Amino acid sequence: MQKYLPLFPLNVVVFPGEKLNLHIFEPRYKQLIQDCIDNGSTFGIPTYINNGVGMYGTEIKILNVEKKYESGELDIRTQGMGIFKINAFDRTAPGKLYAGGNVEEVDNLEDEDIVVKLQIKEKLRELYTALGISKIFLDLPEDFKSYDVAHHLGLNTEQEYTLLQCHSEAIRQDMILQHLNQVLPIVAETERLKERVKLNGHFKNLTPPNF
Repeated sequence: MQKYLPLFPLNVVVFPGEKLNLHIFEPRYKQLIQDCIDNGSTFGIPTYINNGVGMYGTEIKILNVEKKYESGELDIRTQGMGIFKINAFDRTAPGKLYAGGNVEEVDNLEDEDIVVKLQIKEKLRELYTALGISKIFLDLPEDFKSYDVAHHLGLNTEQEYTLLQCHSEAIRQDMILQHLNQVLPIVAETERLKERVKLNGHFKNLTPPNF
């Protein structure tokens, strides 16, 4: 299905279901948000990456306006919906200050692998235990999706954007598990290095080996 969306490029990746708070201050985006409020419509956030507007992004709905400033600036709460691909990009939408584009919705294949999901959950627990970080989301619900943990994996923007473009939950799961398997040994070695550095210069109570 194709449609025309107002576009708000940002150098972030927004995943479906994600809640995002935005402070709107540029005239073009104040106009965009006001148009969406007046029309009860959505807008799109394509990822601005490698010095250009990426072809993929996420449709965004406005949940509420948290604050209006005398200057016309706004604090808004939003939430990601589905993913789209831009077929035609307009630097300025007809008669508007902001960008727009013809987009098509990207179908998402719900083909998750329950075994891989459990492995991801365990690897996440290992990661944050190794880092000494307490994360509430480690008590994930049984129906969690890859998008729910994607921002908590230490991925860079390019890696998150690759994940956004993937149309299959099973493939996203494999990508996430592969990343966790790669990063965990590095984190573990870093923690061991920290301990060795701490010991340097201190009296050590060493047990001689038996030989």
